Amino acid sequence: MSKLDGRVAFITGAGRGQGRAHAVRLAREGADIIGIDICANVASMTYPNASEADLAETEKMVRELGRTMIARKADVRDYDALGTAFRDGYEHFGRLDIIVANAGIIRMGPESDDFLADWNDVIDTNLTGVYHTIRAALPALREGGRGGSIVITSSTAGLKASPSLNASGNAYAAAKRGVVALMQGLAGYLAPEWIRVNTIHPTGVASGMTLNDAMRELMEQAAAGGQNSISGMQNALPLQMLEAEDIANAVAFLVSDEAKFITGVQWPLDAGFMIR
Repeated sequence: MSKLDGRVAFITGAGRGQGRAHAVRLAREGADIIGIDICANVASMTYPNASEADLAETEKMVRELGRTMIARKADVRDYDALGTAFRDGYEHFGRLDIIVANAGIIRMGPESDDFLADWNDVIDTNLTGVYHTIRAALPALREGGRGGSIVITSSTAGLKASPSLNASGNAYAAAKRGVVALMQGLAGYLAPEWIRVNTIHPTGVASGMTLNDAMRELMEQAAAGGQNSISGMQNALPLQMLEAEDIANAVAFLVSDEAKFITGVQWPLDAGFMIR
């Protein structure tokens, strides 16, 4: 028996990066997956999002592990579409045990001329989208009567914001701090039902959000002594970035029975970033 045999996880942002790593890691532990991704670009962002082909590849990787994934295209900003996508998976599996609210975006580089779009797109995805995700799936999780686990992807920025006036950067930090308050409220409310709610706070992770031309330009500027949104970021451990699988390993523990006593926690997965 694997740790998550028979359980079902709902994961947002499952097309690539951390979302894909979560889907594959939880499937390896025996879980079936309901996975969604926007599979479209956001105009205010400076890098491409996952594609429908990316989401199909995640589904294939889960299937190769002997598990089933119901993959759907949906935008977490659209509550009705998100709910429809979730229900497709829930009707197929008939249960839900885990929610991983992972989808997130940030504009890399200077803010655009429409700084309000930069702000709104990040807040709507990274904060409101998390709320949408949980509210869409929570009734099914509670209905099972077996308890469960909700993991929200925050960031080190949700613990310590960097000095900035950049609309997207400020929105990112505000959203990632905001989901901590959401987590704490839900954790206290749902604890009597054995539903645990926690946030994870990764440092930089190798993914489509960080491995792109916009990020490379920022890294070159920082390496040359320039000041930008990443110039002050450095881990204590000699790791430039974590791998998505590193975060997925932590999530697999957090949603397992081995962590049955852990709720309301802000867990830094940060290679020592917070102690610098």
